[in-house]
Amino acid sequence: MKTKTLALFIFLIYSTVIMSKDLEKATLGGGCFWCTEAVYLELKGVIDVKPGYSGGHVTNPNYKEVCAGTTGHAEVVQITFDPERVSFSKILEVFFMTHDPTTLNRQGNDVGPQYRSAIFYHSAKQKEVAENVIRLFGEEKVYENPIVTEITAFDKFYIAEDYHINYFARNKSQGYCQFVVAPKVEKFRKIFKDDLKK
Repeated sequence: MKTKTLALFIFLIYSTVIMSKDLEKATLGGGCFWCTEAVYLELKGVIDVKPGYSGGHVTNPNYKEVCAGTTGHAEVVQITFDPERVSFSKILEVFFMTHDPTTLNRQGNDVGPQYRSAIFYHSAKQKEVAENVIRLFGEEKVYENPIVTEITAFDKFYIAEDYHINYFARNKSQGYCQFVVAPKVEKFRKIFKDDLKK
């Protein structure tokens, strides 16, 4: 009985410390959310990643509606991160290096406004950082074509259906995961090997 009480006490202390930290959120659209979720789950300093929908005019949209391209929503991930361990600029660096921000409403064979490149900023500071990162990428000519990433104030986030959560980890043998998600994750691991969770 004493062991259970001690374990519960330790759990409550640990939970309180985690919950009291000044965590931040980032909401990003970089094409199919299965890809972006899989990448950010491995980034050091990221606490949680949820796939969902943002940027549209329909309340509580579902996947089928968003895929039809009529809701105005983009497929996004909402990232909860510890800014003491990973900066928002690092999160954006990963974002820009793991999708193509120069194609309007398209990522590879995924076409439509739901696949647009978008940053839904949660603060004026995030907006400033996003604009600076895009400017620097442009000055360094990282891409042959101009970046078309939308920068918009965050409004609402609607979490995706349960079967989308942690999709890549649960469906690695699925065709899309093998040919689209897995190469993006491998590219991320190679470029950001020093920023991976241990």
